[in-house]
Amino acid sequence: MTTRRDYTKRWQGLRTEQSGHRARWQDLSDAYLPHTGQFQPSERNDSRRRHQEILDSSGIRALRTLAAGMMAGMTSPARPWFRLTTTDPELDESDSIKRWLADVQRRMLMLFGAGNTYRALHSVYEELALYGTAANLVTPDFEHVVWHHPLTAGQYAIATDHLGQVTTLYRQFEMTVGELVGQFGLESVSPSVSRRWRTGNLVSGVVVAHAIEPRADRDVRRRDARNMPWRSVYFEPGDQTREFLRESGYRRFPAVAPRWVTSGGDVYGTGPGHESLGDVRALQHLHRRKAQAIDYQTMPPVEAPASMAGNGVDLLPGGVSYHDGQQSGQVIRPVWQVRLDLNGLLMDIQDTRTRIRESFYADLFLMLASSDRRQMTATEVAERHEEKLLMLGPVLERLHSELLSPLIDLAFDAMADTGTIPPPPPDLQGRELSVEFVSMLAQAQRAVATTSIDRFVANLGAVAQFKPEALDKLDADRWVDAYADMLGVDPDLIVPGERVAIIRQQRAEAQQAAAQAEQMAQQAKVARDLGAARTDQPNALTDVIQMFSGYTTPQGG
Repeated sequence: MTTRRDYTKRWQGLRTEQSGHRARWQDLSDAYLPHTGQFQPSERNDSRRRHQEILDSSGIRALRTLAAGMMAGMTSPARPWFRLTTTDPELDESDSIKRWLADVQRRMLMLFGAGNTYRALHSVYEELALYGTAANLVTPDFEHVVWHHPLTAGQYAIATDHLGQVTTLYRQFEMTVGELVGQFGLESVSPSVSRRWRTGNLVSGVVVAHAIEPRADRDVRRRDARNMPWRSVYFEPGDQTREFLRESGYRRFPAVAPRWVTSGGDVYGTGPGHESLGDVRALQHLHRRKAQAIDYQTMPPVEAPASMAGNGVDLLPGGVSYHDGQQSGQVIRPVWQVRLDLNGLLMDIQDTRTRIRESFYADLFLMLASSDRRQMTATEVAERHEEKLLMLGPVLERLHSELLSPLIDLAFDAMADTGTIPPPPPDLQGRELSVEFVSMLAQAQRAVATTSIDRFVANLGAVAQFKPEALDKLDADRWVDAYADMLGVDPDLIVPGERVAIIRQQRAEAQQAAAQAEQMAQQAKVARDLGAARTDQPNALTDVIQMFSGYTTPQGG
């Protein structure tokens, strides 16, 4: 059986593995966002962390532009950014299944909007871009179904399995006495916390550890909290009297821990913050030297005769300094002259700012933010910044698999447990669902492929002008479905294949009925004309009658 000492040793081992990254995270926090990162549990609500060392905020603005751009481009609260499908193309064509999937998607988007999902996602994007790794704990909640607890760098440690997937998360954080007793109960906390609670000291801090890892010693025949696939344990590291505050479990790993990019078997990732740290430091250095050079020009160090020592020298504009008047030459003069090439320095500063913005893809996301969203399409985004989208493509794919897909799975399971999902159609029983992302950036990635399709259809139309049989090679139905998927068109706007077959059959029957009606109308007209013809005079009709009756030969000649 795993004891509290085992968890403590595991936490220490993860922290040792993380030590090199933690030092770099501290540098990133100081250079970009001093209010993020908790490298000691006591740093919670630490008001001493200030931004006074940041003389130029270009790095902060570029980081926030990237975080806001990822939020608007991948998980915008204002528009659908995913849709549910099946792994069977035939089932996807079913009208009842399409309607059920669309209903579940609408309910999930409402769930995300009603809780703190989008606030947590923005924090995740910010941490991810700065530190290269982010973590967000998603737990069931009675009122909101799911609730997010975004973590910050230095507060947690993660581990991966043999497939490189994050399956373990340890964290250490500080809670107040009131929070601790409110969450775990007075009977579960340590004696020291209990004493502080009884004396009314509810705001003092208590260090708490939380471990989430796969449970290897579970009984698969049982479905209680202590035999679930993932173990969850809370304990006080400084308490030796009690084993755990709470021991429970999860059916699915409850945390999402995306990495911007990893190399080899690295557990932690690197991001744009790592790439541009040198430029951000150089930018602060340039501003310090510029301010120093300006000070030397406006208030240079001066030298004066020794006889003036103690008499005071007024160096302010319009100031007057008194001396005996018997000394000759320049009484007060600068020690050295500083000639600042301000234009050259400003150009260097601007070049550094440009490199920082490019590292954070600021030009791409500002283009999205400044455009008219009602007129801008994913194809236009792809055409304007195809190169940058291709560079961002691997990151988007990683975020889809490490952040958004697990998030949707966790929300779906929580909704199923609380009964907020309607019963599925019978054809979906036992079937696996998949997620397709239709955000602005996901569509722009797919829209790059529409260029080749547009060229093919345009050239095919030109060839069909003089060789119409070339159109026989185009499957129009498949073209509509493929093109709609690439552009992320709402599936409700695409008629399912089974309904298309019915519509075409009805159209063919209507056309056949119209042709028969037209034929009958022509026959009726002929009958009317024949009925009105006179038979007592020689004409074509009497000739035909006499020809078949055999009385005479035609008289038309």
